[in-house]
Amino acid sequence: MNEMIAKTEAFVRDVLGNDSSGHDWHHIDRVRKNALHILAREQEGDPFIIEMAALLHDIPDEKLNATEEAGWRKLDAFLNSVRLENKAVQHIRDVIESVSFKGGRKIELATIEAKIVQDADRLDAIGAIGIARAFAFGGKKGRPMYEPGFTVRTDMTVEEYRNGTNSTVQHFYEKLLLLKDLMNTQSAKQIAEARHSFMESFLDQFYSEWNGHS
Repeated sequence: MNEMIAKTEAFVRDVLGNDSSGHDWHHIDRVRKNALHILAREQEGDPFIIEMAALLHDIPDEKLNATEEAGWRKLDAFLNSVRLENKAVQHIRDVIESVSFKGGRKIELATIEAKIVQDADRLDAIGAIGIARAFAFGGKKGRPMYEPGFTVRTDMTVEEYRNGTNSTVQHFYEKLLLLKDLMNTQSAKQIAEARHSFMESFLDQFYSEWNGHS
């Protein structure tokens, strides 16, 4: 198992190592660490499936590929190359498919592994790291830092979420500030509280400075 984890790390480093949108190797490694931390606290779930899914969760992401289908082909090609049992491959794929926020879609997670990896990924989208990643991604996409005239969108389709007009600060209200209440495990809920509060404090200071105050 250790050899397979090492091969997976090398593959992900090769594919995402130069990413500048907040989905680089360091993001992947933080999600892996978050997931293993939650696993240790929850004492439930398959450690191998959780670590593999955490490492591979961004490989098929449509934001990082020409198409979503191309991303899944890339993931499947790798999983086939390491010759895992079909049951394990399907479990890893199922976990990865469930991770994405995609405009706030709500799907029922079938396994504790999916809940843990989703929580781990969402934790990396909030707090100080989440703020940094949001502005990195916004800059990469050419979005303004803040535009007071933009309104916060709700009930978006996936297409609207991906390609609609917004600023990074609006994105806080469309995603980041919603994540605290979407955590699955008790461990992640506890961690999310402090990170959520930090984002609220950041926004208070941001608006104060934006308006020429302290």
